[in-house]
Amino acid sequence: MTTMTLQELSEKLRKIDFCMMTTYSGNVLSSRPMSNNGEVEYDGDSWFFSYEATRKIYDLKSNPALSLTFTAPPGLLGKPGIFVSVEGKAELIRVRQKFEARWTDGLNRWFPEKFNTPGMVLVKVHAEKIQYWDGEENGSISM
Repeated sequence: MTTMTLQELSEKLRKIDFCMMTTYSGNVLSSRPMSNNGEVEYDGDSWFFSYEATRKIYDLKSNPALSLTFTAPPGLLGKPGIFVSVEGKAELIRVRQKFEARWTDGLNRWFPEKFNTPGMVLVKVHAEKIQYWDGEENGSISM
């Protein structure tokens, strides 16, 4: 049973800096950490900058299905953090105007020439199903 709205989930995701992105690499799964931009309100789409010449981009070109997992640490007084699993499809974007619209200064450490960095690609992940658990409730949101 879903008791959390997408807006409430967005507020919780805003506090989580990194997630794990899992792609299909041939017939095996491959996971890696990705920076979650907490400055953007989550609306069912996640955005990640990457270099084109990476395994994850190769994987997504072959199969755009993926999952994202987010975990927040326990809160005060031992209240469990939240666990979020997102199943979705990736779209690869190579348009500079889209880079500029999504850019935050925290990305400078990975992309020194900002949105002009050669070989950069933007990965848009559109959620199809979101599941969450927070120690008190759990549920899913279908998009």
